[in-house]
Amino acid sequence: MDMADRTGTTTPADAARTPTGDAPSRAPADPPPPPVGTRPAEPADAPLIAAIHQASRRATMPYLPPQRRTHDEVTYWIREIVLPQSHTVVAARGPELLGYAAVQGDLLDQLYLRPDVRRTGIGTLLLAEARRQSPEGLSLHVFQLNADARAFYAHHGFRVVATDDGSGNMENLPQLTLRWTPGRGPLFPPGSP
Repeated sequence: MDMADRTGTTTPADAARTPTGDAPSRAPADPPPPPVGTRPAEPADAPLIAAIHQASRRATMPYLPPQRRTHDEVTYWIREIVLPQSHTVVAARGPELLGYAAVQGDLLDQLYLRPDVRRTGIGTLLLAEARRQSPEGLSLHVFQLNADARAFYAHHGFRVVATDDGSGNMENLPQLTLRWTPGRGPLFPPGSP
């Protein structure tokens, strides 16, 4: 006779048993998420890329003036300008887009991540793809105020090669031009995919 028969109550251990008295079988564990990989961006990705671009700028660059462009305008820019003029790749986990990078010649023109996936290796993965696209060297522009991005690129071997007062960008913020040249910094840092 078990506790439920004597007292009319069921203990947690009794409740966990099947009618035959056996412990229940465990539910299969959730499958691990698909690995993160990269692939060429497609025009159909433009709305998600635009959302990543806008969310990243809001989260990582609060010093920027409020965004003047609508999501539809940024989507159009991505689909009609960025994708045709750049080698653009996305970081994806299955169908889920996590970030993107766009390279024009030897200029890393865009590298943006969803704010919730920062500091998880996805930026390094996208940067490695950009370096593969431009193995002789890569330049980029970064706002002087963007300390996190500056630290990320310095960690990956980029060096400051020029500064400006911001009169040449639509935000009117001083920026740095950074350059990575093979041999001056690791092509693929230790631990990168």
